[in-house]
Amino acid sequence: MKNAATVLILSGLIGFSAVGCAVTRDQSTIGEYVDDSTVTTRVKAKFAEDPTVSAMSISVETLKGTVQLSGFAKSKAERTRAEALARATPGVRQVKNDIVVRP
Repeated sequence: MKNAATVLILSGLIGFSAVGCAVTRDQSTIGEYVDDSTVTTRVKAKFAEDPTVSAMSISVETLKGTVQLSGFAKSKAERTRAEALARATPGVRQVKNDIVVRP
């Protein structure tokens, strides 16, 4: 009886610790999460290098290779350029452009 209780407690602890290792945001694997983080970093770096895009005004999020752009642009040209830079980034499968033009 004592051994059964010990096994039950240890099983519960192992189960709870495994939940803490789960990847969030509906990711399939830790590798996908790392890939998405890399894509986000690359897109942000391209924005920072391009003088026509305000990197501070545009947010970038990536989930399973789909990049979502949000925030504000000063012109339609800036909005279009940000999308083009994101699409040209290795690892990007799709771009959702939710950038709002606000002069």
